Amino acid sequence: MDDYEALLDRAIKNLPDMETTDARFVIPEPKIFIEGKTTILDNFSNIVDVLNRDADHLMKFLTREMGTAGKLEGGRAIFQGRFPKELMKSNIESYVEEYVMCSECSRPDTQLVKDNRVLVLKCSACGAHRPVKKRRAVASAPRDAVEEGQEYEVRIDAVGSKGDGIAKLAKFTIFVPGAVKGDVVTIKINRISGTLAFAQKIS
Repeated sequence: MDDYEALLDRAIKNLPDMETTDARFVIPEPKIFIEGKTTILDNFSNIVDVLNRDADHLMKFLTREMGTAGKLEGGRAIFQGRFPKELMKSNIESYVEEYVMCSECSRPDTQLVKDNRVLVLKCSACGAHRPVKKRRAVASAPRDAVEEGQEYEVRIDAVGSKGDGIAKLAKFTIFVPGAVKGDVVTIKINRISGTLAFAQKIS
């Protein structure tokens, strides 16, 4: 019996350490600068470090969600077009929900691994795993054009500092008064200025 307990103690001591943390998980607030027709996410590398994810993977997600092109330069991410901080923050939070947080224990101690060509999120804290599904943007407009006077269905991804809902469609950032984050609404485009559009909610 003593030999068994000694072997058990040794086995427990030799267990691999689980990479978990009890520290409160906080996503860094995005630091946004607008320069000409580009948007710079100045603390991109800091965000990547906190999320413990590949920089290219996060970059591809953000460019896809915002319908634009971008590049990494030093520790910054540079996107073509003007994008408000609220929209950038909302997209990063969506990335964290899909690609970082465990759906079982709600901890960020996870890894992305390929299993038979399927991307799987595995949790080191509780052992849970789930396949990662690509998010589909809600849009019924042409990918390269939004026209004044036309109606479109959009998903509200964020809320601006003045309370307007913010949606993305093609290359446009659309402001919708009275819309709430998470809503899917039908809108009518009233005015377009560059890659910004201003709309009214129809339903």
